[in-house]
Amino acid sequence: MRMIETWRWFGPHDPVSLWDIRQAGATGIVSALHEVPIGEVWPMDKLIERKRMIEWDGSLVRPRETGLEWLVAESVPVHESIKLGTDDRDLYIENYQSTLRNLHAVGLKTVVYNFMPVVDWTRTNLTMELEDKSIALSFDMEELIVFDLCILQRKEAEKDYTPELLEKALARYKKMDEAQRQTLTNTIIAGLPGSQEGYSLEAFKEKLAQYKGVTSEKYFDNLNYFLQKVIPVAEKYGIRMAIHPDDPPRSFFGLPRIASTLTDFTNILKAVDSPSNGLTLCTGSLGACSKNNLVEFVEKLGSRIHFLHLRSIQRLNGGSFFETGHLKGDVDMYAVIKAIHQEQKKRLAMHRQDCHIPMRADHGHAILDDQKKKTNPGYSAIGLLKGMAELRGLELGIIKNCQVN
Repeated sequence: MRMIETWRWFGPHDPVSLWDIRQAGATGIVSALHEVPIGEVWPMDKLIERKRMIEWDGSLVRPRETGLEWLVAESVPVHESIKLGTDDRDLYIENYQSTLRNLHAVGLKTVVYNFMPVVDWTRTNLTMELEDKSIALSFDMEELIVFDLCILQRKEAEKDYTPELLEKALARYKKMDEAQRQTLTNTIIAGLPGSQEGYSLEAFKEKLAQYKGVTSEKYFDNLNYFLQKVIPVAEKYGIRMAIHPDDPPRSFFGLPRIASTLTDFTNILKAVDSPSNGLTLCTGSLGACSKNNLVEFVEKLGSRIHFLHLRSIQRLNGGSFFETGHLKGDVDMYAVIKAIHQEQKKRLAMHRQDCHIPMRADHGHAILDDQKKKTNPGYSAIGLLKGMAELRGLELGIIKNCQVN
């Protein structure tokens, strides 16, 4: 019962080619139409062309299949009007429904989205050098406070942090030169791969202001409204919606976060109790919080896990962390994959069509020649190849061990 190995591809301008991905051993592609503005319908002609590009090699006299299949749409972004619950949200929900119908028409059955307000996944350093000289992504709480308190100058920001962290952050800010401050600002608000949206500092402040008075309860109501409208359409067309966890799984900038814990996801799945209403289990995002038991996630919500992001992190003091090797750090990847295989066996016994859960190695390090190339942060070819190979070997060992026992 092997998981389906997939790889995220950012389209024709991705430095990692489709043949690179095929050579790495993946058979499934995870992609999106990043060029379509958020909130607009993904048009059929663009979807057909993307599918053809992924699955057929047209460079030959006789085109042939690449051996790849577009399996997951990641992400179909949710417009900010839906998240805010403004009067025009129904228009954007209707567009979202149309996109789901079009995805069904070209054979896509798994759709990833997130409900993080204003900012998508957030890091403070994209070039952290590890002991072996590989380059990793990191989230440093002191650097976040530097941005929030000293650069963004958000009102009442100091109330969100401990006196000890505030003191350390202010001391760090004084040591930073203007170039370092600008790099930190760009890293947080300029947009990371897959986010599809970046801001100037002033635009970022305006976005935050729109959320004044939006409590976690109100924000959950807005998600629930979206799900009530969208999940019936997804269910009709056999599409599995897979909400991605908050990354990191905590609130900052005074924004509500509602997809960070087991309780959060239990409430989301209960809001619209449908097989089409599921989640992406991102072990790195959820693993950044020590209170999250990833095996418990699988055991309790396994039937609704539609996609897997497998990576590990090393937690540090004060909520900081960095992305370590896929089999290192604080995520017990052995236990997680073993639990996933138990879930797949349950699905097989129930004759479910989605017995094999698609997974991808998430956020590899920049290593070897990739350090000399232009790559998307976290998505260098060789680093992800290493991660995929490690996960593949671990999975095979688990399968063989289960067969013996």
